[in-house]
Amino acid sequence: MQEEIGNKPGEIQENSAIELTETHAEQHTTAKHPFFVFTVNTVLGLVLLAGLVILYIIVLTKKDNQVQLPVALQNSKGKALSVVYLNLDSLNMKYEFIRNLRKDLESTVNRLQGELKKDEESLQKDGADFQQKVQANAISEEKSKQIYEILMKRQQELLEKKDRYTQMMTQQQLAMNQTLTDTLTTFLKRFNRAYRFDYIMGYKSDGEIIVANDSLDITHTILVAINKEYLERKK
Repeated sequence: MQEEIGNKPGEIQENSAIELTETHAEQHTTAKHPFFVFTVNTVLGLVLLAGLVILYIIVLTKKDNQVQLPVALQNSKGKALSVVYLNLDSLNMKYEFIRNLRKDLESTVNRLQGELKKDEESLQKDGADFQQKVQANAISEEKSKQIYEILMKRQQELLEKKDRYTQMMTQQQLAMNQTLTDTLTTFLKRFNRAYRFDYIMGYKSDGEIIVANDSLDITHTILVAINKEYLERKK
């Protein structure tokens, strides 16, 4: 009885040692496993977080660098519109059709001005002769009255001719401008079939546009193409 009792403490101690060893091993295994998982998850989490931060910075940087177009320069789908411009000052100087129209107009103006100047000089000469004759009493009063009425009629006719020629030149100028506008518009519509710009604007030194980006200037391209077409039509 005592031996059984005496052996029990040994068994208990042996069993306790086994249990403690197993418990210690389990605790060691249990403690090691969570530490391994935590370390991998932490590294992956940090890498993912760093990637998100970098992506966020890139997105913000792109937004800051992007030029925000005005609403007027966006179409209904939110797509940026393509806008170019034509320098009208250069067009007036270098477009052969305009130069020829201007030459014709200047020739007509010079011809009419020469005619008016000739009539005016003739009237002034006759008026000066009439005044000398009156002062010298070289003509009668009745003859003086007749000559005076003729001179006044010629002066009135000269003024009417000036007004008529002025209106003629104004109408010819308007017709030339309309012809130019129609010709240019027709050409640009054909030209734009290949490029499909949303807007082709006109720029000139005294116009409403103060500053224009040179990269949007298509004047040279237009001049080369439109002069080529005009010269081919003249052949």
